[in-house]
Amino acid sequence: MATLLLALAVGSTGLYAGFLLIFQTGIMPALARLTDPEFVTAMRRINEYVPRAVFLTVFLGVIAFPAAAFLVPQDGRTDTQKWLVLAGLVSAALNHLVTIGGNVPLNTALAASQDEPAAARAAFERRWNGFHRVRTALITLSFGLITAAAVL
Repeated sequence: MATLLLALAVGSTGLYAGFLLIFQTGIMPALARLTDPEFVTAMRRINEYVPRAVFLTVFLGVIAFPAAAFLVPQDGRTDTQKWLVLAGLVSAALNHLVTIGGNVPLNTALAASQDEPAAARAAFERRWNGFHRVRTALITLSFGLITAAAVL
């Protein structure tokens, strides 16, 4: 059971890290080239469609699976593996704090904004990208730590 939980932890953090990295390296640079009205419309649509069942399952899995892998006893697991999983869990939790405390409120504000597109974009894009860089780094670190625990 502990091995399965660790494999699920690796898989969920890897999927989420990949998702955020694609946003960082592909989607946001592409959206940056749009006009203000196009950018605002695109981000509003993305923010409507992303938080659905598959995304939410992965989003919750990056906490649940490492936590379970850490808590379930496993014969032969080294202290190093245990601490790597815990460090990965902490990094994933910090990622979620940035997402919930930074990106989500900006998404909500953009959805509700009655400002002209240029003003709405100015209030959103730079701050959202800053939070996004931090959360991408945190979940990538989490993936690396949990993967290291699995291969040791």
